[in-house]
Amino acid sequence: MDADGLSRLMRPDGWALLEALPPYDEHEAMRLSAQLTRRGLDPALVAAALTQSRLRAKATAKFGDFAAGMLFTQEGLEQATRLVVAAHHARRYRDAGVRLVADLTTGLGADALAFAGVGLRVLAAELDEATAALATVNLRFFPEVEVRHTDGLTLDLTGVDALYADPARRRRSGGRVFDPAAFSPPLDAVLALRETVPALGIKLGPGLAHSAVPSDAHAQWVSVDGDVVEVGLWFGPLAPEGAGRSALVLSGGSTRTVSTGPQEPARPPVGPVGSYLYEPDGAVIRAGLVSAVVEEVGGRLIDPTIAYVAGDHPVHSDVATGYRVLDTLPFGVKTLRAYLRARGIGILEIKKRGTAVTPEQLRSQLALRGDGSATLILTRVGGAQRILVVERL
Repeated sequence: MDADGLSRLMRPDGWALLEALPPYDEHEAMRLSAQLTRRGLDPALVAAALTQSRLRAKATAKFGDFAAGMLFTQEGLEQATRLVVAAHHARRYRDAGVRLVADLTTGLGADALAFAGVGLRVLAAELDEATAALATVNLRFFPEVEVRHTDGLTLDLTGVDALYADPARRRRSGGRVFDPAAFSPPLDAVLALRETVPALGIKLGPGLAHSAVPSDAHAQWVSVDGDVVEVGLWFGPLAPEGAGRSALVLSGGSTRTVSTGPQEPARPPVGPVGSYLYEPDGAVIRAGLVSAVVEEVGGRLIDPTIAYVAGDHPVHSDVATGYRVLDTLPFGVKTLRAYLRARGIGILEIKKRGTAVTPEQLRSQLALRGDGSATLILTRVGGAQRILVVERL
């Protein structure tokens, strides 16, 4: 959506149209557009309103009921922090005694909204003029927030207790940016600010290598319902855990944190597949804390390079998905095809880790037929390719 379209939506007639639209339905969008245009409404305004209605519907997954009163851009929505995660960010600042936080890259205002929600004052900077205008709209009910159209790195930090940054990691032409020096603002420039304000938090993509984590940071990988969404780097008073790594697992309303100190966790034991198999949550894997799952289930890795944990007893875990192992097969298409046909299995879930096999290609080679269903895990066990037939606990 261009700046002109957004500007028109923020006028009284544009806002009234947007608020009057029914819940977005992609199958009805074209018909509704034609209907509104026949009534004499400007086609460009109708298109802008329907685009915003679509984005609001998509944003509900991140913002819940708040989405219905907000304005979005596609790019801003993709990078915006989910509200459930932003709430955890905000509690870090509140618990550290912060009163005024400078949000250096406020974007659409998701984190600023959460900061204000726990009673903090927020100085929110946004370099893009149109995005700053949207943030102003989205934060209109929070007098604790001041939105400025400016470069966050140029803010006067007098009286600021803490900083937060979520550097842009997407090109305007599309695609992700992986070089920290090409982030906006560059990662090193943000890190340098902790010399001025030690309480610094930075949100980054979850693919950040452990070697790129500063030695004085607490790095926390976060997953929401199994989807790894970010890694936060926390410094100074915002990291009461001290330097090290942790995983924050948010699932179905429950919260679980797995952590380690500055020392690397001990290497877990390796052994054979047992009666049960556990797949650690992605945040736990990213944080390098699979050993915590091994300890929790009293198990062992099935391979020193694979994040699957074997166990001999069923154990409920908030940070791993459990399976009962029904069979273990050597890898081979003919062997597997015969196994599945003998059991009438025509519906197949295929999971993989540590193998180059493509599930879609394998599925086509198996020529599945039958009403039965099964779950396969393609992986390595003790260095050899194996197929595990499992059922979810």
